[in-house]
Amino acid sequence: MSTDVFSPEQRSAVMRRVKGRDTSPELAVRRILRAAGIGYRLGGQGLAGRPDVTMKGRKVAVFVHGCFWHGHDCARGARKPKANAEYWSAKIDRNRARDARVTAQLRDDGWRVLTVWECDLRTPGFAERLVADVRDQAAAISAA
Repeated sequence: MSTDVFSPEQRSAVMRRVKGRDTSPELAVRRILRAAGIGYRLGGQGLAGRPDVTMKGRKVAVFVHGCFWHGHDCARGARKPKANAEYWSAKIDRNRARDARVTAQLRDDGWRVLTVWECDLRTPGFAERLVADVRDQAAAISAA
């Protein structure tokens, strides 16, 4: 017996509506960068993994990861669906492996990679830390 409150068809419809772009966490990160006067581009066309935000001249790529989808080690990331648990466990493991491959590829190509976790957005002082991290990464490229 399934523990899901939705039928398989309803669950499928719910999951199809989960956005892959312009999510609330992505929009929050973009607002923070814009408010700090940091220019960026969206989508990372032509780059491994298509980063959510890029600063091409500075060679900084920012990924904004949902804790559940990318298997973060926070409370939200640790939650696993009870229905179809084997599928979800394998899916999240594949996402994590892909994230590691993409990060390694970008670093091999000379990019600085920052990963912002959805749960980080709720921590005090996050905006200041993000801006400082982006500026530090950009400065490291300039000094190289």
